Amino acid sequence: MIRLILLTDFTESYSYKLFAGIQAYAQEHDRWAVCRMPPSYKSQHGLDGVLQWAKAWGADAIIGRFDPGDRVECFREAGILAMAQDYKVPIPSLSAVTGDYRGTGEMAAEYFVQKGFTSFAFIGYRDVFWSQERYYGFKSYLERVGLSSQLTDYRETSIDEVWDFRQEDLIRFLEGLPPETAIFACDDNEGIRVSELCSVSSISIPQDVAILGVDDDQTICGLADPPLSSIALDIVQGGYEAATQIDHYLSGRSDHLEDVVVRPIRITERTSSNILSIRDREVAKAIRFIHDHATQPLSVMDVVAQVPLSRRHLEVRFKRATRQTIQKYIMKYRVDKLAHLLLTGDRPITELSDEMGFVSPKNLSRQFRSVLGVSPQEYRRIHRCTTADSPTNHPTNTPHP
Repeated sequence: MIRLILLTDFTESYSYKLFAGIQAYAQEHDRWAVCRMPPSYKSQHGLDGVLQWAKAWGADAIIGRFDPGDRVECFREAGILAMAQDYKVPIPSLSAVTGDYRGTGEMAAEYFVQKGFTSFAFIGYRDVFWSQERYYGFKSYLERVGLSSQLTDYRETSIDEVWDFRQEDLIRFLEGLPPETAIFACDDNEGIRVSELCSVSSISIPQDVAILGVDDDQTICGLADPPLSSIALDIVQGGYEAATQIDHYLSGRSDHLEDVVVRPIRITERTSSNILSIRDREVAKAIRFIHDHATQPLSVMDVVAQVPLSRRHLEVRFKRATRQTIQKYIMKYRVDKLAHLLLTGDRPITELSDEMGFVSPKNLSRQFRSVLGVSPQEYRRIHRCTTADSPTNHPTNTPHP
């Protein structure tokens, strides 16, 4: 039995999803004992206290939130395998459960651009590197489509102050945004805080500003008013891959650990961003038609027939508003809807394909692969969250002083 310490904040769904991935691996192999050690234990007893507890328990490995200056080499010296979980700054001497932070920012920007937004804001933390990386990804995509001059940002808050709603500077920043601004918050905690501050300032969501967070924490997103849209990350798969690497290393099948990259997989749209910001009424009408008929095998001419424009004129105006062709928009929207269904239910792929109006399995596979890079079967296998957000009945321990 492998004994693993998971030193992380279990008040967040990210940690439970990471744990769920580890459990999923353990269920397929030898059972593991996982100690869910809260960060408060490290704060109270220091890294040396964590090490002593680990040695007394007979820990084989630890995945933890470590701080700059922590002498993490102490675990290796004690014969305990250590892996970092990204927190404020990277730990250069350890492999880590990290993320495709720039890719997440790019996904957010693409989402807003396709909705027709031309004014953008990023709100994040000043002291967290993954927040900065998400900003750079967001900005990079806007640069590629010629909209970076319309981006403003607020990165003055410490992650340790996210609970503090007395943020006069941030309130002034929000009040100064142009109408119909798309706000990308670096995570769901920041997203719900921005939502609350907008409420205080009588800024309507999503009419005045649309808000998108990261982590798809269902509790946080559901408590926001209105509910918060968010980018879902493949955290469970990250936990599974981390457990795989630990097992292979401890069993001698590998002589090193590599970074585990948690990637963005989809956007869960809720009320906070469920709006189009397209001033061209004919293009907006075309998009609404696509959305309303997404379960049908639409052609470009089906869309053209809904507006008093020629195909050429609609194509030009559509691409100007969304940065993509009508055909690409149709295909991506339909594939994204099917991808969501693949991860949120157990129905057979053939049944979902019929429901979404794909004419044949071959046609579905070709379109799905062109948008997401894998087949529907591979997508479900790779990304499917087979374990609930909360932990199941596996051996666990909570350290006591």
